[in-house]
Amino acid sequence: MTRALFVTAALVVVIAGMRAAGELLGPILLALILVVTLSPIRTMLARWMPGWLATTVLILALYGILAAGVASLVAAGVQLAGIAPRYSDRVSDIVDSVQQWLQDQGVEAGNAQQLVTRLDPSTLANIASRVAGAVLNLLTNTVFLITLLLFMAVETGGYPSRMARVDLIRPGLTKALRQFVSGTRRYLVVSTIFGLVVAIFDGIALWILGIPLVVIWAVLAFVTNYIPNIGFVIGLAPPAVLALLEGGVGLAVVVIVVYSVINFVLQSIVQPKIVGDTVNLSVTVTFLSLIFWTFILGGVGAVLAVPLTLLARALLVDATPGTRWIDLFLAGSGNIRGEVRWRANHPPRRPRRRWLRHRRRPQSPWRE
Repeated sequence: MTRALFVTAALVVVIAGMRAAGELLGPILLALILVVTLSPIRTMLARWMPGWLATTVLILALYGILAAGVASLVAAGVQLAGIAPRYSDRVSDIVDSVQQWLQDQGVEAGNAQQLVTRLDPSTLANIASRVAGAVLNLLTNTVFLITLLLFMAVETGGYPSRMARVDLIRPGLTKALRQFVSGTRRYLVVSTIFGLVVAIFDGIALWILGIPLVVIWAVLAFVTNYIPNIGFVIGLAPPAVLALLEGGVGLAVVVIVVYSVINFVLQSIVQPKIVGDTVNLSVTVTFLSLIFWTFILGGVGAVLAVPLTLLARALLVDATPGTRWIDLFLAGSGNIRGEVRWRANHPPRRPRRRWLRHRRRPQSPWRE
């Protein structure tokens, strides 16, 4: 009990420190996951070209992904700020109708006004300034992220030799880190494939329904696909609100139904099952990891919830033989049943006894 209390107190201190340093820790972990995911590019190219050239290609690939993300965010902010003023009258009408409906249901006028305060059309006038501040903060973190990606990408060439040296001292740690790397890559590949499928279907559906800014909402659906379990809800909210402003309640309901059919089936039923089998995490652990890492790191933690959970499991569970039993509670039930079935069909072999045919001669001290 005393040891459990000490461990719990230490975890509380570490979690509080991580949350306090979330703005610094978020870009570091994001750079680590990106380099781990794309490092096979350098390994593959190093067989056919010099090492410095392969590293340059890796750096360009990392910067390309980062530039695409920043450009899409800036373009989305500019376009949203541009179309916001034309919906000001529509928002005012919706606010008045909602307030009148609440009064008809017996709610007092003062309470009804407080309930719809957040829908005040005056808040739309501040969108441009908020977007500018968000973009400025993003660019500040991007400078730090660019420098960090450069240093990590340059050092990828020496990781195999370092891991080989560590393997001589701590083989359990190196095995756990290799499992983390392979699991992270498989998870990101699966999430990227599902994200592309969801983005294409959502973009086509919104284009048919006549919703503005189709490309932005498709990109948002692709990005939120990396958020487990509830990503489609986050990607649904902006186009649903825009559909409400554009065509009324009927169009908003149609958008919600279409998103629910496409995204809920793929992102909340099919993808969690495949991801759980791929990274050996249960659906419950995946959802709890989303809440935990979002609390620690914010939006970056929501996107990197599964890879960060794999990293924590590798360092705290798989690297130490005394804590590997915790993995039974982290893995999905299907993976546990498969492992038990495999062990039942493949019992451990007994070591063969080797009988000495001749007496072992005593070694001379001069041989040593």
